[in-house]
Parts: sequence; structure tokens; C-alpha cells
Amino acid sequence: MRDAAPQTIYLKDYTPFGYTVDTVHLTFDLAPNATRVTSRIKFSPRKDATDKTFFLHGEQLNLRSAKIDGETVTPTVTAEGLTCEVPNIPFIWECEVQIDPAANTSLEGLYQSSGMYCTQCEAEGFRKITFYPDRPDVMSTFTVRINGPHSTLLSNGDHVASGDGWAEWHDPWPKPAYLFALVAGELIAHKDRFTTMNGRDVALNLYVRPGDEGKCAFGMQALKDSMKWDEDVYGREYDLGIFNIVAVDDFNMGAMENKGLNIFNSSAVLASPETSTDDNFERIEAIIAHEYFHNWTGNRITCRDWFQLCLKEGLTVYRDSQFTSDMRSPSVKRIRDVIDLRSRQFTEDQGPLAHPVRPESFQEINNFYTATIYEKGAEVIGMLRTLVGADAYSKALDLYFDRHDGQACTIEDWLQVFEDSTGRDLTQFKRWYSQAGTPHLKVAETYQGDTYTLTFTQHTPPSAATAKPEPQVIPVALGLLGPDGVETMSTQILEVTKATQSFSFTGQTSKPVPSILRGFSAPVVLDHKADHAFLLAHDTDPFNRWESGRALAKASVLASIRNGKAPDPAYLDGLHALIRNDDLDPNFRALMLGLPSQSELAADLHTAGDTPDPDAIWAAHEATRAAQADHLSDILTPLFERYQVSAPYQPDAGQSGKRALTGAILPLLTRLDGGDAAQKQFDSASNMTQQLSALGALISAGRGDGALAAFETQWRDDRLVMDKWFGLQVIKAKPDDAADTATALTKHAAFNWKNPNRFRATLGALAMHHAGFHAKDGSGYRLLADWLIKLDPVNPQTTARMCSAFQTWRRYDAIRQTLIGTQLERIGNTPKLSRDTSEMISRIRGA
Repeated sequence: MRDAAPQTIYLKDYTPFGYTVDTVHLTFDLAPNATRVTSRIKFSPRKDATDKTFFLHGEQLNLRSAKIDGETVTPTVTAEGLTCEVPNIPFIWECEVQIDPAANTSLEGLYQSSGMYCTQCEAEGFRKITFYPDRPDVMSTFTVRINGPHSTLLSNGDHVASGDGWAEWHDPWPKPAYLFALVAGELIAHKDRFTTMNGRDVALNLYVRPGDEGKCAFGMQALKDSMKWDEDVYGREYDLGIFNIVAVDDFNMGAMENKGLNIFNSSAVLASPETSTDDNFERIEAIIAHEYFHNWTGNRITCRDWFQLCLKEGLTVYRDSQFTSDMRSPSVKRIRDVIDLRSRQFTEDQGPLAHPVRPESFQEINNFYTATIYEKGAEVIGMLRTLVGADAYSKALDLYFDRHDGQACTIEDWLQVFEDSTGRDLTQFKRWYSQAGTPHLKVAETYQGDTYTLTFTQHTPPSAATAKPEPQVIPVALGLLGPDGVETMSTQILEVTKATQSFSFTGQTSKPVPSILRGFSAPVVLDHKADHAFLLAHDTDPFNRWESGRALAKASVLASIRNGKAPDPAYLDGLHALIRNDDLDPNFRALMLGLPSQSELAADLHTAGDTPDPDAIWAAHEATRAAQADHLSDILTPLFERYQVSAPYQPDAGQSGKRALTGAILPLLTRLDGGDAAQKQFDSASNMTQQLSALGALISAGRGDGALAAFETQWRDDRLVMDKWFGLQVIKAKPDDAADTATALTKHAAFNWKNPNRFRATLGALAMHHAGFHAKDGSGYRLLADWLIKLDPVNPQTTARMCSAFQTWRRYDAIRQTLIGTQLERIGNTPKLSRDTSEMISRIRGA
């Protein structure tokens, strides 16, 4: 039997719940296979309700008793929940259910991880805990009592009482059920304190398993930095007397912003120089900030329904990007964000998974935690700030917090705040929320007399989600440079609102060179025959300088793919001049040494009407890297030695930038010396950044066996470091070996396929290995499909999200399409396929 066909839910059908939830009292009697949850909830009928059906969500619950105002009742129970006759006056609902946390492998609801009880309720996990109106617009205060033989018993809000084997928590701030959290286990707290801007003393705790105590200090400092930053920049003060974070090994997401009790994937909070790379530190800092910032943009103000998910996620991603920019390098952060946006979100927009930032419908909400919701949602916030200005943005946010505190809101509420505070009409801007697809912006130039004119033409390709896209508001940050490289016009913001629109600039004594879309001021594809070599040498905008180098690199690799041309000497000369320029940020130079990803090149070929050949792309990529090494050979060793860090390790922007540059140089040096420098660095490395980059270089050079064995011996007892060991072997494998390498690793004693981190480290790495995943014999497709079929009944969320590896299948040749189509059919025809995976496969197959 297959699961019943999932029901499609539409935004237009939204109706409020017919009852308010005034108070919630929950009691948990913990037992691995027989936890009892007793709820006591005060409901009141809404006078304005159009539907007073009393329906409570509930899944996989064993109902033991139910009462209304103390009288036993017999509800009608289905697989989705229960209905019951209730009085048309306020009443007390009581029920007791039994659940099985130890058997809950979906990691949704209440489950066990390494003997510890923990919860994940977003989006719809609370219905696996007890019967409740599990929807974000139903908000209430919660009081929770936990009974269990554990040293640590945690829930949301403030700790109000405890005794031998029990603890009670009360959260005074109304919240929806998706923000509920509970943790119980034998944990150790890393403690600190924070004094808010108004003098509130807050106790901070980071709870970890025994043995992880030495990996807490950075996460705690990141939390304190986030709290201070949110006060300084947004004026938001923390509102409880305690803030807890718990590290959990088995977790589908990076982290969860539950009110006062954030639950984190261990990989997103535990860090030490010996076990974490600089990128790990930066990611941890950003995720801790993101979840803390949700306290206001997500918790105090939440979303009315799941169609409004971008309201909390897009805004909070934008806020955490601002934070990282302030803590580190704004230009490097912006470049990295755009690289990620293009690789993930542009891919969604171009394929069968395209959807608007605010979707009109969904079948399984877990499938809409996407790059479009998060990353494009953040870009929309950034464009809005660019259009109204920083001061007006701040005033609008203050009004948003004042007007909507304690409410569940919509995109309309959000935009209305800006209209009211600025007087702007945002009707057209709202299309960024309602239309799918990435706009293409074509630019033409004319120069007559002293007048320079730019003509912009915008076009958004149609998709299944948006058949006829209309013109959007596109803020274009523009600067003009003279022939000598000096700016003749500093950055101005143009607002492109029509399908075709021209802007003229007088007083130009010679034809200027335009620097268009500075800072990537809008998430569009820019079509302009720019003088990239000139801009690489002279542009004052760091993003566009990087973009020009990227464009030259891309053109060079594409020429190699199409006709075997050697890399462009102009690109290599420009790169040489830039890399040796010690006035530039080392981290920025490290990014300049990077090449467009192979999947990005495949997308460009497909857009141009070519059929991408993954093997040819791999070969051209390798040829370009070899040419880089040869052309830069005279400066690689001096730079590598000059930027070594001798001071004690710090994960700050200064040191991490130097390590980023030496880490980018090392693979090029390895092509020249066969791995000698890499072996020396591996043997002497005092931190994981150096050790891992050296290991990767040695694997690529064919000298990795000894280092891999030594690395495993050293780190076999550290599960997060071993995730790196698994993933690196797959991602660094030659294309013909990638599937075999992944297969061998799935047979390793340390491969735990039920742990999302280990599964993603191994099979996710295969999906990211472009040429390896798309091997001509279909071995990559078969292997991933085999494991997705195995994982689906255990963890549908992780399975469904990894199905996206197949979303670009229509780009490739007929043979590969047939091979992928066969695997999609296999997965789709699997008996009892989950709703999550069924929807994803259906959408991908419908491409």
C-alpha cells in the first residue's frame, strides 16, 4: 500500500481556527517507549469564527483519555487528528496520550538521540506529541512539567520549580506549537551571563554531552556577540531571564529557534581549533546569530500560516548576513552569499522545483524549506532596504516591531509597514514575493556628445509556478569609471520598473565604463558585454571586481569546453596582478582564485542552448586549474610562506583570511610539486583548517592513502571530524571513482546511515561531485536512489531534501536523462513512499 495521495493546500483557502487557546499546561512522564503526555488546555470560541469545527491535529498518538471540563468524552480519531463536540463557551480540554520516542526515527516531534530526549516541532512536529491545533497562527502561553530520572530537564521560557526527578518551566510569551521544545538527558552546561541594554541579567547555558565541554567557548561568545549586535543595530533586547542552547547529534536541520531553548545540530554549535575549520567557525557564528535573531523575527512576531514562511526566514537570514558582514568582511560575505544563491536558488528557479518566495500552494510544508524561501527571501529584504534607504528601513522595522509584537503576520502586514512609514507604493515590488523565476536583465549602451545612456530590458522566463511573469522593481546600483579607471560617477541606485527602460547621464567627457549591479543589488542574471579586464583592474566595488574576474574565468573555461581553447592569457595576467597585490584582503584574493562550479558551468551551457557534458566540464576545469598553477608559479611559494600564521589560532577575520589564501594556493602548489608542500603542512598542522586542506590536496595528488589512515586513527572517536573524513574522500575522488568511493564508505563501520550528518557527508558529497554523480554508467544515480529508498521510511525529511540532487536532470543528454528517469521511477514506485518524498519526486519527474 502506498500512502494516500497528499492533499494540496492553497493560500487562498486560509481560514482562522475557530477557537483561541488561552493557556496550555503539559506534563511529560518520560519513558523511552511509553512516554505519557498529559495536556490541560483552555479554549475559547472565537466570536468571528466562520468554522467552529473543533479539530485537533494528532499523528501516531495513542489516546488514553479525553475530558472536557472534567467530563469524559469520546472524540472521533483519524490518522490526522481528532474532532469532538464542544460547548460554545470557554472550556478546559484535557487528554492523555502515549508516544514512543525511542522508535521515532523521523527526528520530528519528541525523539531520542544517543539516549537524550529532544524535540523538533517545526513545521508540524508538535502533532506527534499531543493533540493540538498545530498551526502557526494559534499562539498561547505554555507551562510544562517534565518528570524523568535525568540531571537535565529543559523546556521553553523560565525555570520556575524543580525537585528530585522533575522540573517545571513557564514561557510567558505566547507562541505557536512549532516553537515548543523539550530536552532531557545527562548533559553538561557551559555557563555564562549577559546583561541587556536595560540591565536585565540573563543566564546563558550551552548544554552538551560529556566529552564536548571543550567545544563550547566559541559558540557562547557568538551568542553574546549576537545579543549585543541585535541591541545596537535593531534595538531588540532579550526578554527572558535565561537562554539555553542544546547540542544534538541527530537533527534534520542546522538549528531551531524554539523560544528560550534553541536546539542545535552538534555540527552547528560545537567548535575547537583542532576539530573545526575556519569555515566551520564562521558558519557556527552565523547560525547562532540566526537562531537568536529569530527571538524577534519569528518568535515575538511569527507567520500567520506556512505560506508566509519567508516572512520570518528571509528577514532573519538578511539579519544574520548583516551580522556576519559586521563581524568579518562585508565584501567577502557578499561574494559568498551570491555564490551560494546562484548555485542553489538560481538552480531552483531554473527547474521543476521553482516556486515564488511566497508559494500559492503546497502538499508537504517540509519541502518548502528551500533556498528560495531563505536566500531569495533575504535578497528581497535587501532590495527593499536599498530602495527606501538605511534610515527609512530602520524606522520601518521599529514600526513593525511595535505594531505586530505578539502577532502572527503576513507579507501584506510587512509591506504595509513600509508603505505607512515611507509613503511608497510597493504594489509592484510585491511581485518579488508572488512570482517565481530569476529575472534576466539585458543592458545596451549608447554615447553621443557628452551623454551616456544605458537601456535595460528585463525578462523573467516562465515556469510552471508563474506562467506569465510581469516586470518587477529591480534596484540597479551603478557606478561609472573613466578610461583612466577613475570614477566619474559614484554609486547611484537606478529603479528599473518597466520591461524596457533607459537612463541617461550627461557631462561625460569620454565614454565611461559602467560598473553595473554593484554589490549584486538585485538577484538577477545580468546580460552585458562588459570590459571585464578593465573592471578587474580598476573597479572600486569589491563585488564587481570579483564578478569581473569570475566572468573572465567562466568565459575561459567555457571556451575550453566548447573548442578546447587554452585559458585566456588576459584572465591569467589579471589574476596574477591581483593575487600578488598585498593591499587586498587575503580572503578576497582566495575567492579570486576560485573557479565557477561545474554545476554552474553546466547551467550556463544549458541556458545557451548547449547540452552540458560533465566529463568535458571536469576536464576543462582541471585544465584551467593547471594553467593557473603554471601562470602563477613564480608567486605561489612566496605568497604561501608570507601568509602563514604563526600566532596562536584565532578564528577571526584576520587569521582566517590568511589561512583562506594559503588554502587556495596549496592545491595549485600541489600541481607543481606533486604534494610535497601539502605533506609538510599535514604533518605539522596545528589546526583543522590546515590539516583538512592538506589532506584534500594529497588526495587530489594521489598521495592520500597514508594521510587518510593517519587522520582516521587520530579522529575516529570524534563524530563531527569523521563527517569531514567521509565527505572529503568522495568530493576529491576522480569522476570514475566517486560512486565506488561512496559505496565503499557506506560499508565502513563508522557509517551510520540513520544519522543525517553522516548520511549527508557521504551521499550528499556524491550528489555535489558533478562529474562523479553524472558518471556515464549511471552508477552515481543508482547509488543515491538505493539509499534514498532505504532512508525514506526512517527519515522522510532528509530523503525528500536530498531528492533535489536530481532536479537538473533535463539539462543533460538523452542517455543520462534515461538513466535518471529510471531511478526517479524506481523511487516514485516504492511502496508506502512518504508524503515528503512522493511530492518531491512528482515535481521533479514533471519537469
